[in-house]
Amino acid sequence: SVPACCSARYNLALLAYFGFFLLYALRVNLSVALVDMVEPNMSLAKNTTSNVCPDRSSTTNVPRNTTGEKYSWDADTQGWILGSFFYGYIITQIPGGYLASKIGGKLLLGFGIFGTSVFTLLTPLAANLGVGYLIAVRALEGLGQGVTFPAMHAMWSSWAPPLERSKLLSISYSGAQLGTVVSLPLSGLICYYMSWIYVFYIFGALGVLWWFFWMCLVSDTPETHRSISHAEREYILSSLKDQLSTQKSVPWRPMLECLPLWAIVVAHFSYNWTFYTLLTLLPTYMKEILRFDAQENGFLSALPYFGCWLCIILSGQIADYLREKQNFSTVCVRKCFTLIGMIGPAVFLVAAGFIGCNYALAVAFLTISTTLGGFCTSGYSINHLDIAPSYAGILLGITNTFATIPGMVGPVIAKNLTRNNTVGEWQTVFYIAASINLFGAIFFALFASGEVQDWAVSGYHLHRN
Repeated sequence: SVPACCSARYNLALLAYFGFFLLYALRVNLSVALVDMVEPNMSLAKNTTSNVCPDRSSTTNVPRNTTGEKYSWDADTQGWILGSFFYGYIITQIPGGYLASKIGGKLLLGFGIFGTSVFTLLTPLAANLGVGYLIAVRALEGLGQGVTFPAMHAMWSSWAPPLERSKLLSISYSGAQLGTVVSLPLSGLICYYMSWIYVFYIFGALGVLWWFFWMCLVSDTPETHRSISHAEREYILSSLKDQLSTQKSVPWRPMLECLPLWAIVVAHFSYNWTFYTLLTLLPTYMKEILRFDAQENGFLSALPYFGCWLCIILSGQIADYLREKQNFSTVCVRKCFTLIGMIGPAVFLVAAGFIGCNYALAVAFLTISTTLGGFCTSGYSINHLDIAPSYAGILLGITNTFATIPGMVGPVIAKNLTRNNTVGEWQTVFYIAASINLFGAIFFALFASGEVQDWAVSGYHLHRN
């Protein structure tokens, strides 16, 4: 094989890594800034803190910068502002995958992030104009981000040699986790020392800067890359020669009848249910039940995602090592990694609901739960490329459309289940998430495949009639 260092495919992985880093920073910064954008008495937290655990948050109020504008949005309005992103996001998944297969992933991913960055820069202006404008801007950001994952999958279908898939994809997508890790505490610091408007200006400007590098340094395929070595180009093309389809039309019907695709859909939906429920409600749980202010301790709310980031990168290396050196079958690796990445989090999530007020243990369990989820990236997450490399972008669009639904309904259901903030109510939320995870893991283990499907290779339509 061709050395990895300074190769065009690893350069692509690195640039994608920074792209997804910024993408997630642009996605989660609002949830931090919102605390500062709203007048103190309108905050989301009703005074229903449960008195099960002793209070641990220090109540020393340090004077902070209060130059940013304040808005009187009630809890419902804030919910709409935070949720509006997903309404845009869900619309462009499948069109994103389809477009990427037509015009290539480079432009689509580039302009997806560029658009998100521009709308982020416009956020303070939109908030001043009124809440409707802000919701619209967030939905437009969602539209821009919706194309990014399908576009990246489409690019990897022509760039990633089959035995390096787990490595390359886990590097590029792990940026998303690190973006969450860095931007949660960093947005808090920017709000604290400067003003909330700079949260949007700083991350937005970085996104535009990234776009210039992306447009100059990346190309859609190894054939069109300006500075790729001859050896690397040949290595990538020869490794993919029997896997790609040349037909121009998309085989929608056999694609939608394909059981291994539905195995990925179910796994993706289940995993995201837990992921989004935790992402949006973990600070609430820490504050209301464990009586520990996560806002004060941005480090602790970021810890689980740091663990996940490490796990994604390591498990990507391990997965390809097992396939290449130990001759494990692709399907065996995908199923095992998905089982670890879904059953592990389920077990620790339920455990976290039963440890009473032991704060350190709660943080440890929630961190382990989110960390183990990182195994899924080398499990179901890149299985699209195993079963249909030519249509990987479209397949990801399909599974991600279903997987966005938990982002829209999961937190709403959880909020309704925890009206009185009792420990029992939270245990129910954790139980539901864990059982959905368990179901997804078993379904995937039964029906997933590691082989390129018949309908996804050239000449398939010749055998049909």
